[in-house]
This record gives sequence, C-alpha cells and structure tokens, in this order.
Amino acid sequence: MSDPARETEAELKARRGRNIALALGLVLFVILIFVVTLVRLGGNVAQQPF
Repeated sequence: MSDPARETEAELKARRGRNIALALGLVLFVILIFVVTLVRLGGNVAQQPF
C-alpha cells in the first residue's frame, strides 16, 4: 500500500478515476438486479389474490 500523503497528482487522479468507475459499476449492477427482479416477478405478482 502506498502512503496517501505522498502520492503524486497523477496517482490521485488515477485513484479517483478507479473509484468513480467502481461506484458506477456497483450502481449499474444494483439497477440491473432490480430490473431483472421486477421482470421475473412482474407477471406473477399480478396473479396473486389479495
């Protein structure tokens, strides 16, 4: 592990880019799982008696 206090500007920018990419990937994965769940349950939920 590198010392965050001694990183260069390029290293900080690269880390920020990786963090943004990981966050975006995680958000897209959660949205994908949500959409797949809605699609799979969508037809069955309408047939349930209340």
